[in-house]
Parts: sequence; structure tokens; C-alpha cells
Amino acid sequence: MSDNYKQGLNRKQQLLFPPSLDEYVDNDNPVRVIDGYVDILDLSSLGFKNLSKASNDGQPAYHPNLIIKIYIYSYLNKIRSSRAIEKECKRNIELMWLTQGLTPSYKTISNFRKNNYKALKQLFKEFVLLCKNINLIDGNLVAVDGAYLRANASKNRLIMKKSLQKDLIEIDSQICEYLKVLEFSDKEKQPLNLISKLPKDLRKLKYKKEELANDLKLLDNLGKTQHNRTDKDAALMRKPAHHLMAYNSQIVVDDTFKFIVATDISTSSTDQDQLHKMAMQTKDILEKSYLTIVADKGYNSSIEIKKCVDDNINPIVPLSNKQQTQKDKGKFSREAFVYDKDSDSYICPNNKKLTKREAPQIRDNGKVNYVYSGASAICKSCPIKDKCLPTKTPYKSIFRWEHENIIEQHSVKMQTDEAKAIIKKRGSIVEHPFGTIKRNLGWDHFLVRGKNKVSGENALIMFTYNFKRLLNLIGVTLFQKLLIALKDGNIRDIREEIALYIANSLQNSVYFFKIYFIFGVRGEKLK
Repeated sequence: MSDNYKQGLNRKQQLLFPPSLDEYVDNDNPVRVIDGYVDILDLSSLGFKNLSKASNDGQPAYHPNLIIKIYIYSYLNKIRSSRAIEKECKRNIELMWLTQGLTPSYKTISNFRKNNYKALKQLFKEFVLLCKNINLIDGNLVAVDGAYLRANASKNRLIMKKSLQKDLIEIDSQICEYLKVLEFSDKEKQPLNLISKLPKDLRKLKYKKEELANDLKLLDNLGKTQHNRTDKDAALMRKPAHHLMAYNSQIVVDDTFKFIVATDISTSSTDQDQLHKMAMQTKDILEKSYLTIVADKGYNSSIEIKKCVDDNINPIVPLSNKQQTQKDKGKFSREAFVYDKDSDSYICPNNKKLTKREAPQIRDNGKVNYVYSGASAICKSCPIKDKCLPTKTPYKSIFRWEHENIIEQHSVKMQTDEAKAIIKKRGSIVEHPFGTIKRNLGWDHFLVRGKNKVSGENALIMFTYNFKRLLNLIGVTLFQKLLIALKDGNIRDIREEIALYIANSLQNSVYFFKIYFIFGVRGEKLK
């Protein structure tokens, strides 16, 4: 090799003083923060299972904090497969430093994630409380949203009740056709192979019918309309472009610095029954007596709104405009019928009363509606009937929920400038985390199966997002100071230092004003 170029070390030359593993890792490397953070955790209180018991081959087991460190580092660096993680432990200098040269097998790594789903959810909660204790989460305004994350299951392993019923009808039709062909063959004395359009073999058809019937019976026994043989808890969820086997991941994001403060998964493709559950989880974690939570129209549910109001939660959720179709047709919408509280009746646009019937209507979800109806004789002779009723309907009826006053108050609240401003702000609060998780970090699917295990990996994903968020916000050096303060049990001084650091870093953004009001720091100190 020419002397004009730099020369590397001789690979076979032994070094008198070989560099230590620590020299390969810079002092400001995030891997040092991961190591320090996990070391201060009380793993037994978080519920991580004791791995001190020796393995089957007689070797000592790996300490839980080692596997947690491996997972945090791997997820931060877009490495999620247990086999890929095992490979990285043997060749990645940072992981070799973090594990002190230990190389757990992919099975050990994988089993830890599957068996500690409850502890992983506690780990997420512990980090949220840490961010709250250093005043990076205030909980005054939070936003909730959901996203479909692919399940570790194939659509080919899915059975659905509607499809099975349709296929059974088709099979019966084919069997019937086959029998007709046999009858025709006997009458005409022609061999079956000379008859065109002959259906499949009868035995295969009967076997297929038996399979379909067994699948239908399985669904009935499970009380489900769909079931995936690979992951029994995953559900088929529909998007405009395609359908996928998925879980509905729910997150609640704090407005201050966009930390995820609560998370869970749902097997339902709709968000309508998630508002109260996610709001209560947030209240419990942040220990708030009152909470304001904002969501999009997908969370609109009168029952959920009432639950929130009952539990001192202020829901900011737009009401879906179900009456617009009627307006577009030139018909009167429900809004045109005014409720009179004093007479407990509705006044129609023709200034006539719709009186309340005695017997209420109870729906499957337990919702009690009262029926208000107009007089048949009056409705028939009404001059504006064509704008109110279909041709064959004799009189007008309106359903009123027993707690309709709560929805009416909510509707009035949603017309205020304050509520409109919060709704406008919702997207910037909660959509950024999911965008980062799915696009930037590539966490758009789960690797484990079953709702419990998936809930654990979901918590690990959201914890890692928060960990990365804090690293980006305060940097490695200040994070290390925070860990020292936590170890010493004194974080009072570090709070102000973090506040000043963030304020100086983000002085030209809206965060400057949040810091000013949250910490009461004088403006001249931030310059």
C-alpha cells in the first residue's frame, strides 16, 4: 500500500496496552444514560420476575436489569427482533459495553418480553411519574388518540361469521347441483365424465361443509363474529386503502412537552368506548382530581361523555353532525324541534307539541330513551308535513335519552371559543407521537401475540418514545445529572436547572412561555 495514505493497525500484531471497552464509548453516549437509569430502578417493586434461578443447563440466569437495558437500547435503535438483538449483542460495541460482554440467547430475550407484560406497563408508568416529578408533565390539558398497529397474525388465518355463512350457502348449492347431475346421468345413462360443468367431488364438498360448520360452531362457542387462529385477540380493522389484522393502540399525550402519559390497547376498531377509560387511567397515573381531555369525533359517545362528567373529567369532543343529511334534503333536522323543560315536551316547527309516552325504550347497551310523539290527526293535516315526515309515516317521533341534558350542556360548551381553540390544538398535541412511532422509529406492528403480551410490548414502545423524548429535550449530560439527583434523593435543584436548560434551548418557541408560567422563572434569567 502506498505511503501517501494512512496506515491501519496490523490485525495480527498484539498490543502491549489494548484499549478497554469503556474507551470505545464516549462520555456523552446515550447508552450511559440507559445503564444509569435502569440501575436506579427497583425491579422487584415494578413486578419483574425473578430470574436468579439457574437455567436448565446449570448456568446462572441473566439479571432482569440486563435484559431491560438491552431492550431499551434496541428499541431506541429500531432493533426489535429477538434474533437481531442477539446478533447485535455479539458485534455492537455499545451493546457489548452495556451488557459487559454477556450475550443472552434470542429465546431468553424473547421470553423476557412475553413473560413481563405487567412489569413493562409499570415501567412505563414509573417513567411518566419521573417526568411529572421534574415538572415536564402538568396534566392540565391532555389529548387522546388511537392508531392501528399490525398484529403478528395473517388475514389468511381469519375466520368470519358472515363469510362462513355465505360459504355454507355456496357449498349447499354446489352439493345440490352435484346431486342433480347424478340424477340426470342415471336417467340419460351417460357417464359422469361426459357431462360438462360437473361440480367438485361430492366427498370434498361434504368435507368442506363440515369444516365450515365446525368453524361456525367455534365462533358461536366463543361468542365472537371473527377469530384469528394465529392470534385469537387480534381483530380485522379497516382502513381506506386496505384491511389488516391489528390492535387499536390508544395513547394520551400531555400538552406541555408531548410526553405520553397513558396508553392501552383495544381489540375494537372504533374509539367510541375508549374516552372514559383512557381519561381515568390518566387521572390515576397523574393523581389529578380534575382533568381536561380533548379528542376527535371518533370518540363521540353520549355514554362516555356522561361517565367523564360524573368522574370530574372535562371532555372536549366535537359532536358529529348526524342531521346534515336531513338538511341537505330540505327536511327539518332534530335541532328544529325545541325541548320545553317545563312541559316535558318538544315543540315542532309548526308550533305543535310532541308529548312524552309513558313506556321508555331500552336499547341493548342499557341506554334508556323516552319517546315523544305528535298526534296523528295533527301531523296528517300539517301544511309543512313534506319537510318533516316520509310519505307513509303517520306522525313525528323523537327519542330523548334520560341524560340528554348532559349532552345539551356539552353541545353548548363545544360552541365556545375556548373549546374551539382546544379542538384546533388537538392535532399538534397527539398526532406527533404516533407519527414519530410509526414513521420515524418504524414501530408500526407488534411482534408478540395475545392481548396481554401485546399490551406489554405496547407499553415498552411508548416508554421508549418517552425516553427518547426526554433525551432530546434535556441532553445526555443533564440526564446523567438527573440520575445522580434521583439516586441521592434530592431533585429539587435539578428541576430548576432542567427548566432553565429547556427554556434557553427553546427560547424562540412556545415552550419558552410554558416554562415561564410553570416554574415562575424570571425572564432576565433565561437570557
